[in-house]
Amino acid sequence: MTKDIFLKKLGKNIARLRENVGLSQTELALRCDKDRQSLNRLEKGRINPSAYYLHQIAEELKTSTGNLLDFE
Repeated sequence: MTKDIFLKKLGKNIARLRENVGLSQTELALRCDKDRQSLNRLEKGRINPSAYYLHQIAEELKTSTGNLLDFE
């Protein structure tokens, strides 16, 4: 799997999980001390997030970082 495909799958998975818990991009971004544009770029697969950013997202979505990466 290429980096681009991996990041797009990661982004789609985060967006799906975020929507499942009923959070907007703005709400999740603020909870992770980021701006909405950063989360939008992440969900579109345009940035490679740090491990800590993924940890923050997982905590706010009440899931594990492993679950964020479970898109195979």
